[in-house]
Amino acid sequence: MKKLLLLIFTVLFLVPLHAERPVFGVSFVPGETYIRFTKGTRDGLKSDFKGSNATRGILKDVHGKEVGTFVTAYAADFESIALIDSIAEGVSIEAVDHLEIPELERMDYIKFKLEASENYFYIDKGSKDITISTFKRGAKGNLYDSDGKLAGICTVEAISDHVSLGRVTQFNAGYFSKDVVSGHVTGYLDQIIGGSGFANVTWGNIIMVMFAFVFLYLAIAKDYEPLLLCPIAFGILVGNMPMPLSIFNSVSVYMIDPVSHEYVFNTGNSVLGIIYYGVRSGFLPPLIFMGIGALTDFSALLSNPKSLLLGAAAQFGIYAAFLGALILGFSPQSAAAIGIIGGADGPTAIFVSSRLAPSLIGPIAIAAYSYMAMVPVIQPPIMKLLTSKKERLIRMAAGRKVSRFEKITFPIGALIVTCLVAPGGLPLLGPLFFGNLLRESGVTTRLAKTASSAMLDICTIFIGFGVGASTSAAVFLKPDSVKIFIMGCVAFGFATASGVTFAKIMNVFSKEKVNPLIGAAGVSAVPDSARVVHMVGQAEDPSNFLLQHAMGPNVAGVIGSAIAAGIFLGLF
Repeated sequence: MKKLLLLIFTVLFLVPLHAERPVFGVSFVPGETYIRFTKGTRDGLKSDFKGSNATRGILKDVHGKEVGTFVTAYAADFESIALIDSIAEGVSIEAVDHLEIPELERMDYIKFKLEASENYFYIDKGSKDITISTFKRGAKGNLYDSDGKLAGICTVEAISDHVSLGRVTQFNAGYFSKDVVSGHVTGYLDQIIGGSGFANVTWGNIIMVMFAFVFLYLAIAKDYEPLLLCPIAFGILVGNMPMPLSIFNSVSVYMIDPVSHEYVFNTGNSVLGIIYYGVRSGFLPPLIFMGIGALTDFSALLSNPKSLLLGAAAQFGIYAAFLGALILGFSPQSAAAIGIIGGADGPTAIFVSSRLAPSLIGPIAIAAYSYMAMVPVIQPPIMKLLTSKKERLIRMAAGRKVSRFEKITFPIGALIVTCLVAPGGLPLLGPLFFGNLLRESGVTTRLAKTASSAMLDICTIFIGFGVGASTSAAVFLKPDSVKIFIMGCVAFGFATASGVTFAKIMNVFSKEKVNPLIGAAGVSAVPDSARVVHMVGQAEDPSNFLLQHAMGPNVAGVIGSAIAAGIFLGLF
């Protein structure tokens, strides 16, 4: 019985699906201009494509002067498409103000809309050549290049006996009218199957989904930055669900630009595009900085101002990545955005790339957040390589107690000084220090709590999910992405090494020795780098507590990366 049902299904559905696909030739005619207006057969117009009964009319300018003629290609109940078949010499289509159809009453002033005429094409077959029921006005179809690859999708607009009119509803990325040579009409079942994810999955989608699984594993099983990696990983899954060309522009973070036919950020009504707007516009990173400021206690930095130098030293990784990206052939603007990865500061990297290299936001953000999550894996080997056991055993004296007055005046003074040095960093430094003032003032506890909890969590969810959704395989899997990940790894390693090395140099000239391990905390991954420093130190001496000492360079690194971002924004 099961075999019989399977046979019936095959005969009734699958065989017709493949059998009734007569291929037609496609030809675009440059120079033809089509218009659309809201009058149809109910108003007396006749639909007779390429026939003598088609309704004809006059083009008029703003003064009511006749400047050309048109003929209807197709007339529906309330709407018609017409071809301009003549226009006066020296008159452009922009000079036409309205239409008139003399043979019909009350048709002396018809407004129209100019169509994207380059998308209209002729089909070399008509109703006498293709007799299947699916070949009709409004039928959907696929268009192909000479190699049989999908170049776009189309709609049949008008049919005559031996020639028909079609319109490209969406070109595939990278394809133009010159590439299209043939097509076929798709039936309803064909559209259902062809519109499923199974029919549109690519190896790129599979690779990116595997990346998402790795990130989810690191976040859930290994507890590596779960608050960041979980939203990013799930966003990657969402952004790489295969979808047909017909709905791509209305769903994805990206859209295929109607002019360049390349992938660009979606500016339409796509929900994912709206979510991602907070990322590409640079709106979310400053809010995250405000939340970080409201969470951060700068006492460790204030009690030991020398740690500010360690935070600054770790920023050498940013400039090393900048130079490396230039060597790899990136533009100065793109190299600056890539360089910020060396600070291990995701929000700063996103903000800078949104201003200097919008097309690289996806790979830069993924690289920055990935290396932030991999702090416990990347930093310890470098720290141990550059320090001796004796240096790792260095104990540091407890810092002095910081007064409330110092805590309150610090964000105000720090904002003024840092923004005088790097005014371009104001969008990040302003919210950072404002959030810290909310924390330390003692009179805005409710605001500080909101900024450091609900607002920070909401922004983290949106920025993580949005960044993940932007990693569509068609856009993300490119050689530049690989280069960015390599430069990000080099930059992060160089930043760690710079901080440790500078701490060792400080010990040469300073009477009060610092544990060189705390130099590694100069990157902006707060508080993970400080926690890693503490763990590496305790592995050598369980009674040596470095966390508080490491927080000084750690929070200094946040300020340092924002200043570096401001310098780049000022330069480029």
